[in-house]
Amino acid sequence: MTRKQAARSMKPVAMRLAMELVMLLISCCNAYGQEGHASEKWVEYIEMLSEETEDDDGQMETLYAELSYLAEHPYNLNTVTAEMLKRLPFLSDKQINDILAYRQRYNLMATVYELKNIESLDWSSLELLLPFVYAGEIPTRRPLNVDNVLKYGTNEFVLRFDRTFPLKEGYRPIADSVLQQSPNRRYLGEPFYHALRYSYAFDERLQAGLVMEKDAGEPFRRGYDYYSAHVLLRNMGWLKTLVAGDYKATFGQGLALSHDFNPRMNMLLSQTGMRNNGFRRHYSTGESDFFRGAALTVAGRNMEASIFYSHRKEDGNVEDGMITAFKTDGLHRLPGDMEKKNTISSQVFGGNVRYETPTFATGLTALTYDYGGLSVAPEPHPYNLYYFRGSRNSNASVDYQFRHSRFHISGETAVSKNGAWATQNAIQWKPASYMSGFILYRSYARDYQAYHSNAFEQGGSVQNEQGLYMGLKIAPVAHWDFSGYADFFRFPWLKYGVDAPSSGCEYMLQANYTAGDTYSAYLRYRYRRKESSRTVEDRPEAEVLPFALHRVRGQFIFTPRPELSARTAVDVCVYDETPGKESRGTALSQSVTWKPGERLQVDLFVAFFHTDDYDSRISSYEKKLLYVYSTSFLYGEGFRCAAVVRYFPAKRLALSVKISEMHYNDRDTVGSGLEAIAGRNRTDANLMMRWMF
Repeated sequence: MTRKQAARSMKPVAMRLAMELVMLLISCCNAYGQEGHASEKWVEYIEMLSEETEDDDGQMETLYAELSYLAEHPYNLNTVTAEMLKRLPFLSDKQINDILAYRQRYNLMATVYELKNIESLDWSSLELLLPFVYAGEIPTRRPLNVDNVLKYGTNEFVLRFDRTFPLKEGYRPIADSVLQQSPNRRYLGEPFYHALRYSYAFDERLQAGLVMEKDAGEPFRRGYDYYSAHVLLRNMGWLKTLVAGDYKATFGQGLALSHDFNPRMNMLLSQTGMRNNGFRRHYSTGESDFFRGAALTVAGRNMEASIFYSHRKEDGNVEDGMITAFKTDGLHRLPGDMEKKNTISSQVFGGNVRYETPTFATGLTALTYDYGGLSVAPEPHPYNLYYFRGSRNSNASVDYQFRHSRFHISGETAVSKNGAWATQNAIQWKPASYMSGFILYRSYARDYQAYHSNAFEQGGSVQNEQGLYMGLKIAPVAHWDFSGYADFFRFPWLKYGVDAPSSGCEYMLQANYTAGDTYSAYLRYRYRRKESSRTVEDRPEAEVLPFALHRVRGQFIFTPRPELSARTAVDVCVYDETPGKESRGTALSQSVTWKPGERLQVDLFVAFFHTDDYDSRISSYEKKLLYVYSTSFLYGEGFRCAAVVRYFPAKRLALSVKISEMHYNDRDTVGSGLEAIAGRNRTDANLMMRWMF
């Protein structure tokens, strides 16, 4: 064979190899683009949920911190368990079971995109799931002993520092004579926030952690204001979970006990329902909604038994042995705050027994709690006539689940010490791969009393409420899916700010469009109607009158290249009171993400807004730092901009900086009281260092 003949024979081979190489590069870029695009989906979902939990940032902070940790420490699809996947709130029990069944049938997964073959996982669920999983080899399961713990464990150290400029009113100098007469006119501490986290993990069986924090305004002279630590063991034969230190507990649907995020009115609930989660560590800077002590779960073939104990200090206003109010914000910036710090010694003891098979589960939960000899005695008002009063309370509940390939029925019924009842029952069905629905009925007696409950509700607590919720999601054609819900509720007794029994409703409709990796968009409308007591012109006596809130959001994401993505959004809010008052708010925002490589990512955000008042405020959807949840509301007239830079100077070292600026055109003072800033601008600087070793 001549050289020319050899060259001719090699030409098709070379062309084929070149084509395969090009296709490989394209597929890698597409995978990178999908992962980069999907990595933001769960953050967008958190932002959407934040609209519904404006008064409960503590829960949102905990949820965001937990998902941040899991996104940075994803699960191996070839070793993940059902218990691990249940920590992802957007996955249903059926989706979890289908993932594990697929793995059992086809053995190891070679790529995360095999998940596309699972019928119950639609594209929106996949986008939420992808940042939390990867397909890798099955690692060697080493014995849990001292040598292996010291040699093979993973460590993470996170340092955070925040500062606001210019100086707020509460930090400015004030005359000693004035301060003696009014000691709460100046913050006790420095004008910066600081937190430190340390976490250790030895595969899924051992976790330990330490959290220390001081809020801005809290004195740093004697160290941090808040400390939290935990050690957790799990999945060691009959020992399912053992935790010492700070932890969270959830059983059933949350009517008796739950520290979980409460989905309230959103499609997350209609897609997944509620589930029994047991014990998990408390690894956030939230200073409420957790236990401090020890908990144990042992498991047999189909049975589990759990027991837990907690004893910790809580904040509150105590007068003559009576607790008139609990303080849950965790802030200790003023002498008045310090007087309420650690004044209550709460003690909780309880347990759970659970029987579970693939198609049926039931559990019995009981707990009792007291406040160290103090008696709860809130100042009497008509609306709080049925609030708990006394030194000790107890709750017990029975929950159940029936599972079928096409439907899932669940519920819980609970009772408090005074004999009052609360019940919640739901059915979730999936008649086809492109359709799912959810119906939930709840009835909470006006005198049901459960301090540690956290369940589906519209009134702010599991008490004095009846309601019916219905949700539906459908994906009738390629690239499109539609979702919506309707909730009708009533409050049989008075509520704070409502001087008579009241009622309300809420609706949501959303359309999503996805065109491959390049384009995606959604349009969402939400309507909420409630009632409140207020006076109107020419009628001096307060009346119970309705008010309505309309929210519309449209968003478009364009990803022209794997390393570049842009998001444009328009928000409109209309607040309507009867009779007569109407206020409007609009905002236009643009964000850009640039990730030229694995060592650098830059996020830019700008929003222009105009609202008539605070009632028509709009949430700011912008990039956050790892573990850091915060909500910014846009109201008045002005603009907000932010820049986030994340840089890896070394493989296991990450440095993050966020600078945000709020400018108002319609005022000369930002904020009020001790939080007031002279001028029209507020600048926030957030710094973070993360070291993994």
